[in-house]
Amino acid sequence: MTSSIDASDPGPAPASWGSASGVGSLPGIDPAEAVRLVVGELPDFAHLPELPARGAGADLIGRSAGLLVDLAVDLTPAGWRLVPRSGIDQRRAREFLARDLDALYDVADGWTGPLKVQAAGPWTLAAGLERSRGDRAVVDAGARRDLAQSLAEGLAGHVAAVAARVPGAQVVVQLDEPSVPAVLQGGLPTVSGFGKLPAVEATVVEQELADLVDRLPVPVVVHCCAARAPLELFRAAGAAAVSFDLGLVQDLDAAGTAIEAGTHLFPGVVPGTDTALPAPKATASRVQAWWRELGFPAADLPAAVTLTPSCGLAGASPAYARSAMAHVREAAKYLQPE
Repeated sequence: MTSSIDASDPGPAPASWGSASGVGSLPGIDPAEAVRLVVGELPDFAHLPELPARGAGADLIGRSAGLLVDLAVDLTPAGWRLVPRSGIDQRRAREFLARDLDALYDVADGWTGPLKVQAAGPWTLAAGLERSRGDRAVVDAGARRDLAQSLAEGLAGHVAAVAARVPGAQVVVQLDEPSVPAVLQGGLPTVSGFGKLPAVEATVVEQELADLVDRLPVPVVVHCCAARAPLELFRAAGAAAVSFDLGLVQDLDAAGTAIEAGTHLFPGVVPGTDTALPAPKATASRVQAWWRELGFPAADLPAAVTLTPSCGLAGASPAYARSAMAHVREAAKYLQPE
């Protein structure tokens, strides 16, 4: 597979990352309504919402498969599978993406500032796709390479399509990598479900992720809200920012190294499903306490973090999703210097 992507310069990070943003997914099936909600509740850093409730092709793997160039997938009873020719399921995924871009143009054409799009990262995509022979693509280095190249080309085209519709946007790509901890620990189940796939060395995971990050023409956020998110690996792979569940990250050294390297942080501070939320000021105080534990000057905190929910909000009620976004926006205000 060939690609015309010029990866010599991924582009500068946004002048301001914005104080609060979302992870990606929302409840509901109306893309225009979802975009209106995001730009209204997250005015400093919007994102193109994902709506998995629409069905196959709107889920993380199917939506990302819709971006692939010169690779075909289809949905089988066992899940998404690489196939010789594109079928109705991949076409549906591409139709969902087209509708989302139309909604973005209609609702957010005057938007200026950072704007994030999301897709499965190369390891999570390879873990979620089967090869035709029935095993996961993640076990095959050649299949992983083809998928990563195809995804990079598709994402570059997606970024260009977003930029054409919202000329004032500083587009950022988020790679969702919830499967990476399981890949590193040998925790991915086989297709049969009766065994586990062998662990992959961290150096291999880092290098293949870095290869994709290097090929993208805009800054990249790597998101993982699973336990044991390898922040240092993501940083070393060239991520401009790392996104994680603040309650699950125990490795303060990795967070500190990222900060010292200039990597932006997206701490997830409220759950992705319905719960009673604390006062925004209490959430801000929690973030400030964490920052003090890291040992950095308090004055550096506002510019170093963008608050988000801990994970996507697809499993939340519409009312909670709105409240969660409003909560991170209001909590971020308490981090600003008086």
